[in-house]
Order: sequence, then structure tokens, then C-alpha cells
Amino acid sequence: MNDAFKALSDPTRRQILQLLRDKSMSAGEISEHFQISKPSISHHLNLLKQAGLVLDERQGQNIIYTLHTTVVEDVIGWMFNILNKSEEKN
Repeated sequence: MNDAFKALSDPTRRQILQLLRDKSMSAGEISEHFQISKPSISHHLNLLKQAGLVLDERQGQNIIYTLHTTVVEDVIGWMFNILNKSEEKN
């Protein structure tokens, strides 16, 4: 879970996750939405993959990235659990 929070701390990575929410994309397709280099996008994708927030699958010469909803749901569930406990104290 620590890797997920570290990955989520960066605005570019959060924006990548928002893009992948709607559809799976290649690194090239993702990079079209940013003003940073393709190697930088690849670095961000690698960190998201290591955190378990995205999955990758080779399709021909492309690697297609998909949001790993199970891990995202776990992180959100943990956050809601924290919020619920703090509300119970009030």
C-alpha cells in the first residue's frame, strides 16, 4: 500500500490513472496528453505498475496499460475506513 500512496503523490501519475479510467492505452497514446518526454511517461508508468495501480499487456509491438481497479478499490477502501473511524470519534 505504501508504493500506491507514493505513486499517487505525483500529479502526473494521478492524471495518467484518470486517462486509464476511461480506456486502456499505449505509452505513446498516454504521452500525447502531456508536455513531457516519452521516457518520463515510461518512468511514471513503471512506478504505477510497481505500485500495482496499472497492469500492462504486450500487444504486438505495443504495451497496453490498463487501470488495475482492484488495487485502486483497496486504496480507496482504506481511505474511507480512515474517514469513517474519524467520524465515529466525533
